[in-house]
Amino acid sequence: MNSSTEYNQYEKIYKDEIKKIESGLSKLLRDKKPESLYTPCSYILNGGGKRLRPFLVLISAKAVGGKFNQTYNAAMAMEILHNFTLVHDDIMDNSNMRRGRVTLHKKYDTNTAILAGDSLIALAYEYLLKDCKDNTKQIVSNFTKAVTEVCEGQSLDKEFELSRNVSIDDYKNMIYKKTAALMESCCAVGARIAGATNKQINAVARYGKYLGMAFQIQDDLLDLVADESEFGKTVGSDLIEGKKTYLLLRAMEKAKGVKRKSLQRVFENKGVKKEEIGFYKNLYIELGVTKDAEHEIIKYTKLALKNLPVLPNEEGRQLMNWLANILINRNK
Repeated sequence: MNSSTEYNQYEKIYKDEIKKIESGLSKLLRDKKPESLYTPCSYILNGGGKRLRPFLVLISAKAVGGKFNQTYNAAMAMEILHNFTLVHDDIMDNSNMRRGRVTLHKKYDTNTAILAGDSLIALAYEYLLKDCKDNTKQIVSNFTKAVTEVCEGQSLDKEFELSRNVSIDDYKNMIYKKTAALMESCCAVGARIAGATNKQINAVARYGKYLGMAFQIQDDLLDLVADESEFGKTVGSDLIEGKKTYLLLRAMEKAKGVKRKSLQRVFENKGVKKEEIGFYKNLYIELGVTKDAEHEIIKYTKLALKNLPVLPNEEGRQLMNWLANILINRNK
């Protein structure tokens, strides 16, 4: 089988499985009362997105010798959990748009969005438990650790907004907690449900962790270099908001003189004007930080892929390999 045929085969599996997840999510809260709670919950769950996290649950189960249909409920649980974090993130960041749609707290109101987020976390546990058999305690523990890590990551992210002394190590710890820990948990939960050995669980968890690190640094990079029509949101929004991304922190490490003063203005003014984005983009390119980010993305992707040889199922391994390569080459 040639590589393009394999690529199409794995893409078809991804699309088919995501359709099943989408279908499950769309039926989840049908006819539940009160509508004032469950209609907003449905709105956020049906907002689309890559559905990366549920797919990680499925392919991790497959890679250790299990089946997709063992883990559909747990896969939905991970997507519900992810959406819970997005609802609360959007409230804290006062965001207007998410995935091309009005955010929940703007469409309804903040109190409704908080309550909907709270309901989603309960719903996530309910669906996770549907797939638990003999090792419920370990699976729930894995899941709960991810909830805690995500909250810690969001707290650090908010803390960084007020701090002038954020290092790249601090940043990496934050993105591990905010993004990579949940992807790590998706993989571990999928493998646990499928009855994997500890060695296999550790391998898929590391794959998820490193993939998550690459994914977030790629997000930082795309925020600056993506085509806005494909990206779906304002390019340069991290600079406008003054976010301490990998690019900004790496630029501060490398810059001297006038360039350093220009970067310090991002901190002092808590962001830049929209018309200044081009200037800072060019500055990042001159300093080589876009290349540095690309190297980091490749480094973490390779670290993820190093964990695949110990996994027993060939198709599962290939799907993990395909997914890592898709993510590293994405444009949105």
